[in-house]
Amino acid sequence: MKKVRFFYDTTTQDILVSDDTPVLISKVDQLKSKRDGRQLVKEAMEHPIGSPRLKELARGKKDCVIIISDHTRPVPSQDILPEMINELLEGNPKIDIRLLVATGFHRPTSTEELQAKLGKTLYAQFKDKIIVHDAHDPSRNEQVGTLPSGPACIIDKEATHTDLLIAEGFIEPHFFAGYSGGRKSVLPGIADAVTVMGNHCSKFIDDPNARTGILKNNPIHKDMLEAARLAKLAYIVNVVIDEEKKTVAAFAGDFEKAHEAGCAFLDPYVCVEPKKADIVITTNGGYPLDQNAYQSPKGMSAAEATVKEDGVIIMLASCKDGTGGDFFYHIIADEPDIETAYQKFLATEQKQTRPDQWCSQILARIARKHPILFVADPSQKEMIEGLKMIYMPTLEAALEKAYAMKGKDATLTCIPNGVSIVVKENQNTADQ
Repeated sequence: MKKVRFFYDTTTQDILVSDDTPVLISKVDQLKSKRDGRQLVKEAMEHPIGSPRLKELARGKKDCVIIISDHTRPVPSQDILPEMINELLEGNPKIDIRLLVATGFHRPTSTEELQAKLGKTLYAQFKDKIIVHDAHDPSRNEQVGTLPSGPACIIDKEATHTDLLIAEGFIEPHFFAGYSGGRKSVLPGIADAVTVMGNHCSKFIDDPNARTGILKNNPIHKDMLEAARLAKLAYIVNVVIDEEKKTVAAFAGDFEKAHEAGCAFLDPYVCVEPKKADIVITTNGGYPLDQNAYQSPKGMSAAEATVKEDGVIIMLASCKDGTGGDFFYHIIADEPDIETAYQKFLATEQKQTRPDQWCSQILARIARKHPILFVADPSQKEMIEGLKMIYMPTLEAALEKAYAMKGKDATLTCIPNGVSIVVKENQNTADQ
């Protein structure tokens, strides 16, 4: 027997399984470095990909906006931002630097969350120069062009009225954009609701290329690239993190070329072959991505790629912060069953895309084919059931129920961190 630890909130839930039970994990932890995160970032910035040094870009610029991640992303900003700021000031000591929080469609990031993210020193230095993006306030956003698929490209005015727009970020598998990072800082990061909903339309979400680890022919990725171009995103620093959320690699430079290099680097470390099973256990990698139900389809999509057609999925996510969005919840909860909700998604035209329907659509896509036993905080039982899933108080209870549903000889596959892997047969799809 062997112990498998599943990430949950800030801790783990552990079970014993037979030695031959497949455990699908990324190999990112094989990346070891004698240099700390800041040093890795510094070295990447000294050799930018497809771009001049940041200090050169800063020369002659009056101001600079740095797009930073919000509270839902484990981006190690304390490794990245100090080096970006140092090089900006090296190139131009008088440049005015502001931080724009890329909340996308999420709730606003709180002061406490910003302090935790930036650290006391950096927060104190920039507390009066932090702007939290609001996708739902049209007065704060303006159009800079049109996306290839048709919608207006509308982004935060802070980004459009600056001499230099740059971004931090991290690269990990993403359940419909292929990989996070790069262009996602702009769309959805600092985009208006109109633009986000156009890009995340049901047709694109249903596209077979809008899947984890796929960039080539991904219509969502294509729109995102154009949004970053229209926003004049001049430079990025993106990192790769390990299971402990520590920086293990860094890529700096042109937003497309540096991101491509990071994805190509990460791909062999996160790609795993499917291990079909009757029962698959997955997670959202613990805090911060398991704070709400809205994010949970990310971990589920990894299980979807390796569970048998009639199999059961066990999902672990604390959801202490609730639904993550009322629209996300009610789009499913207000329908009589999951199939009705799913068909309504498919029938929704791009211009009629509803807020948060993309995560709901993916959840419905999975739940209509597989019972989902959802292990969450007890306070969220009613919410989980409203989303047409089965609430379970513990992993042990969920596993017992799954075996009761599939039989005592059912096969099992374990995914300790569903957002850290790409489950696919072909491992060469991260190219453009």
